[in-house]
Amino acid sequence: MGAVHPLGLGVPALLDGLLAGRSAVGPITRFDPGELPTRIAAEAPDPPEAPLGDRRIGFALAAAAEAMAGDRPTGRGLVSMGVGLELFSMQDLARQRAGMPLPDDAEARLRFLQTPSDHVGHLLSVAHGCVLPPRVHVTACAAGADAIADAAHRIRVGRADWALCGGTDSMIHPLGVAGFCALQATSTRNDEPARASRPFDRRRDGFVMGEGAGVLRLEALDDALARGAPILGEVLGAGRALEAYKISDPSPDGRGALAAMRAALTDAGSRAEDVDAVNAHGTSTAANDGAEARALRALLGERRVPISATKSMIGHLIGAAGAVEAIVALGCMARGRVHATLNLEEPDPDALGLDLVTGGAREHAQRVVLSCSYGFGGHCTALVLGAAS
Repeated sequence: MGAVHPLGLGVPALLDGLLAGRSAVGPITRFDPGELPTRIAAEAPDPPEAPLGDRRIGFALAAAAEAMAGDRPTGRGLVSMGVGLELFSMQDLARQRAGMPLPDDAEARLRFLQTPSDHVGHLLSVAHGCVLPPRVHVTACAAGADAIADAAHRIRVGRADWALCGGTDSMIHPLGVAGFCALQATSTRNDEPARASRPFDRRRDGFVMGEGAGVLRLEALDDALARGAPILGEVLGAGRALEAYKISDPSPDGRGALAAMRAALTDAGSRAEDVDAVNAHGTSTAANDGAEARALRALLGERRVPISATKSMIGHLIGAAGAVEAIVALGCMARGRVHATLNLEEPDPDALGLDLVTGGAREHAQRVVLSCSYGFGGHCTALVLGAAS
């Protein structure tokens, strides 16, 4: 596994920071936010390189390099990556490059055919010898989880031998921040950034934008065992649903989230009673947290299952969120702990009865964890993750 995130570089830094309860939210430094209502974000370190000037690509390359360190699988490799939203068209490209001189080398001449979304898959495939056509997912905040689900399915049915999968995103730029401000989706708690992201708290006022990438290396269990590869965990199942409700809001009853979680458990051959912990989507918006809490109560019933919201510390990584949070779920499972949800002081009435982890990390043995991702447009995806066999 590999990650670039607002707490630093690498998976160990991510897990250490979350289990210590450190917030990575601060004032925006990438540009001058001026009079925008939201002037805070969770910024990640600069990647070593940023092809096409796009941080998303740089984040993905760095995370994939970490995931591929050490032993390497053989056979047909696949890249499956979520990029959140495709905001780049040929018209944008023409405007951006207006007045630029014609390129004078063959490689540069080809760049006019490359947009950041497809370039992520291309560069990762070339760097790591993945010979199968790359797959790119643009299902908003569910994209990273969708990429993992897609890769796992293709390995199971024999269409790939191994995969690099996950998500990468960065929308901490004037257009991205202004757009979410226009939707009134982001927190305006600019004077206390570390307290701004507060999933499931009654006083939440919106999400905090984050950025980064998470990449997992998947292969069939039998193949990994035959090679003696270190196994960090298993993707046991995945479920997806589309709410068909609104582009910007979830169905208040949480029907999409509930359908995705139930489908994931069915795919894994598991039941709700088998779930030992949940990494919630937990955005810190009024509508999303309320709907998700209702879905979790419907799924879990009276069971007290620890629930954590990673976005309380690193913000919302949009297309990378599902992948980074799957890495968090697997890493916490391996360490036998669950991290707390920061700033959760007064639980929302909809969340009463849920075992929301607060006040610091908790020792907790886990074998099966749900990792949930829900995106704009009604995209709902849940992953069932298992401890290393």
